[in-house]
Amino acid sequence: MTVDFKNHTVEKIGGTSMSRLDELLDPLFKASEPDYGRIFVVSAFGGITDALLEHKKTGEKGVYAEFANETEEHGWMAALSKVDKAMREAHERLLEHKADRQDADDFVRDRIEGARNCLIDLHRLCSYGHFRLSSHMAETRELLSGLGEAHSAFVTTKLLNRNGVNARFVDLSGWRDDRVMSLEERILDGLDEIDLDSEMPIVTGYAQCAEGLMNKFDRGYSEVTFSQIAALTKAREAIIHKEFHLSSADPKLVGAENVRKLGHTNYDVADQLSNMGMEAIHPTAAKALRQAQVPLRITNAFEPEDPGTLIDEEEAEKGVAEIVCGVDVYALELFEQDMVGVKGYDASTLEVLTDHGLRIVSKTSNANTITHYVDAPLSALRTVEQELKEIYPSSEINIRSSAIVSVIGRDLRGLHVLERGLGALREDGVDVISAHQTTRTVDAQFVVDRDDRDRCIKALHDTFMGKDGQAAKLVA
Repeated sequence: MTVDFKNHTVEKIGGTSMSRLDELLDPLFKASEPDYGRIFVVSAFGGITDALLEHKKTGEKGVYAEFANETEEHGWMAALSKVDKAMREAHERLLEHKADRQDADDFVRDRIEGARNCLIDLHRLCSYGHFRLSSHMAETRELLSGLGEAHSAFVTTKLLNRNGVNARFVDLSGWRDDRVMSLEERILDGLDEIDLDSEMPIVTGYAQCAEGLMNKFDRGYSEVTFSQIAALTKAREAIIHKEFHLSSADPKLVGAENVRKLGHTNYDVADQLSNMGMEAIHPTAAKALRQAQVPLRITNAFEPEDPGTLIDEEEAEKGVAEIVCGVDVYALELFEQDMVGVKGYDASTLEVLTDHGLRIVSKTSNANTITHYVDAPLSALRTVEQELKEIYPSSEINIRSSAIVSVIGRDLRGLHVLERGLGALREDGVDVISAHQTTRTVDAQFVVDRDDRDRCIKALHDTFMGKDGQAAKLVA
């Protein structure tokens, strides 16, 4: 099965922007004069996926977490009812026509009650003892994940149809579909027979497939779906619409008058941003676009005339820093006098961290000390600490609250980032724990106390971008 699209774009809208969908009718969708040749991939409305699974930042339990942990008698049922209410409130704000609201209500009722009955049946089945609920949790998470994007895609289609756009709802969530498909097969099946010259597909950000999107990519699944569609259909451009521009730093930290829009960068920089927890795009999604040679554009959905930032493989202008950002980490330091000349210490530490699913942002080592900078809860690091002490009983292990601030650019050669950065931080009174730069010269990292993170970002941004939004020039 193939699709034959030409000169089209694949565009994604995030959850926060989706909640302001009515403001995007003309700026983004050009409803008054429809602009076809575009495939839209949509996220769930803001807060819905958190309510279905768990809150991404606070960890507050959603339907999945309640069902998995059974912390309260039928607590997941109450959580699912909250999702039902939140979905209805979301589309009632957007749909003005009574018939559209009724259709959306019916859609929510079918999906929510279908999910409820499925979970009740699963719980009843596992009560017999021959079946284990734990073995079905991955599929349960997949099922719940698809509800949010299916709802938002359906509502978006209704809203566009009502405003004169020939939009088509493309549901990749596999609802009541017993076919087993790969991700590629699911996408091509959903897009089959669509005429991009006269139709605007509105595609769910979740796609049910044999690989299991949630199992492999967790909350980054919508960007993976988006990138795979762009790669498979050989899009002219992939576009992510956010509610802000990709800028040189957080304007709250360095001043709105000092930040500048990136405008043009490459996938190396996008990878570094992902490593720092500032995803312009999920790294797996970036890889798919990169390999398919599809350029990515990041735009502000509410400033449609601004071209935003283009991410491609073009060579960089030499010696320009592009962005400064920071992430809170814990420094996990393992000191072992007997480490000198002995192999395996690093491998064992990595294995323990991997077993616990902890993300390593960076690491350094010398003759007898290995330090991993980890983005993880302290409680998880304490568990790792105990396991490492059992493996290396004579070692000394310390955990320190820290932050990494990174200066990132396509090519930092000639900027003397470490030298100038250390000087700027010394003048600003910031104590640097460590600093390092790889030979690839796309980033330089400064490890500081967590309390100094924001001050460090501002000092480095002032040094390398200036205070007027202009990037610092190459140093002779």
